[in-house]
Amino acid sequence: MRENFQNIDGKKLEIVHEIKSAYDEGKISLEEARKALKDRVQHLAPYEIAIIEQEMVEETEDECIKEDIQAMLEVFQDVLVTKDQELPENHPISCYRRENAKMKELLLSVEDLVQYPLIKNQWLELYEDLLKFKIHLSRKQNQLYPVLEKKGFTRPTTTMWTLDDFIRDEISECYNLLLEDKEEEFIGKQAELVADVRDLMDKEENILYPTSLEMINEEEFRYMAEGDREIGFAYISVQADKSNNSASASSSVSASTSGAPLSGLSSAPGFAEELAGLLGKYGFNNKEEKLNVTTGQLTLDQINLIYQHMPVDFSYVDENELVCFYTDTKHRVFPRSKNVIGRDVKNCHPKASVHIVEEIIKKFRSGEQDKAEFWINKPDLFIYIVYYAVRDEKGKFRGVLEMMQDCTHIRSLQGSQTLLTWEQQEKGEGKETAEDEDKREDSETSEDVGNKENAGTLGDEENRESTESLTAGKLTEITEDTLLKDILEADPNVKTLLFRLSDRFKALNTPLARIMMPKATVKMMSERAEVDLNTLLRELREYFKL
Repeated sequence: MRENFQNIDGKKLEIVHEIKSAYDEGKISLEEARKALKDRVQHLAPYEIAIIEQEMVEETEDECIKEDIQAMLEVFQDVLVTKDQELPENHPISCYRRENAKMKELLLSVEDLVQYPLIKNQWLELYEDLLKFKIHLSRKQNQLYPVLEKKGFTRPTTTMWTLDDFIRDEISECYNLLLEDKEEEFIGKQAELVADVRDLMDKEENILYPTSLEMINEEEFRYMAEGDREIGFAYISVQADKSNNSASASSSVSASTSGAPLSGLSSAPGFAEELAGLLGKYGFNNKEEKLNVTTGQLTLDQINLIYQHMPVDFSYVDENELVCFYTDTKHRVFPRSKNVIGRDVKNCHPKASVHIVEEIIKKFRSGEQDKAEFWINKPDLFIYIVYYAVRDEKGKFRGVLEMMQDCTHIRSLQGSQTLLTWEQQEKGEGKETAEDEDKREDSETSEDVGNKENAGTLGDEENRESTESLTAGKLTEITEDTLLKDILEADPNVKTLLFRLSDRFKALNTPLARIMMPKATVKMMSERAEVDLNTLLRELREYFKL
């Protein structure tokens, strides 16, 4: 990690670690620790604290989940030097800071409401906003952490991932207590939640972000920004950067979830271009040149097209446990985020699931097992996930292949069909037109395939009765309470309009949208897609000529 910085004073870092350890162990007081730091160190940069945590703090099995960052900053307050750096509004670090600013406002609202008798609807509205912070956490885990880890910054990000998940689960736990009308227990947890979230944001703003700005260059941030838009943002609106030739910015409405073992691979630049660059080193310079594959010959373009049209999602981790590849299909069950290619697969997951990853790889490597299955079974949704050990012709372990598929339609099939008919595709539940399929984009992150408590927070709303009337499948009125499912039933092609209004509506083409859609109203659509409510109503009414 040190190679990313110039003029690192190793002796200075040892002194800081020595003083901080003495204070943590109760050998010296806070005043004595501050004085010692002032006398012997004078100045300390945020990235130097990160280096100490990375290199000098002994790793233990029981890493501290809720590190008291504010207490740590109290020790360093006289010597810690931070510099305010002017950044563009849509810079990845600016986006994190803007989201934190909104979260701080929400926490003030928590502290205000907790003083009064509980009114459930007020708290539900507030917690629907708090839940969106999961998108912020997901973007860090899938975008920022991988870049830092490639530069040797692994311990702090792993610890922060644990803290991120703790905060995510703490918010969900409080929300569930509210839904279950456990008012006393819910109110009793609010002060701790506020303290924990502020502690996390303090570490982000005082250590993580300044260190990131020191370690990550502008080109890497530009590349990161593209993947950020794929995952989406909490509370803020971010426009695509049209000043360069970056990939088009697709985005997502959903918040972060944690996932099945080995899931969580990310999207990368065009596969054909990367493969062409690699093969170019070995004399293959023409995309139209035929390559000898195991059972035939294909051009690079053909290889790319085949992978893009796979009916299932594939991803591959090599024998060194590094993420190497995924199929960039438009129907992906879960989205991929940039920067994970080349990353240790264990660092793609929170600590709570790393042991499962390790067990799968260990048993595959030893030859004890060759296959591991998982599945998600929810109403109107069945996702099948399977992992295979990849071995060469001599039986040597060469990695792990993951296959993931939305099998909801397959499970619904009955009887036999031996004659060609298009009826199933036209009327089958969950099927789309070719035009719709071409527009599909992803909306979910893939950290926790098994925990879908926020499969888009659209599903967390109470059931609402729609106020519009329907006659022969036609809408006669559209209001903010009109249900999305009724709009789509009236005319499925209205998706084209929604996609034009916001890329975030492309989440409608994911399998998990079937969970969210029945309860989503126009007002909720406006909030999730960050489209002005009046604009959305006007466009929908014009579309349906109401």
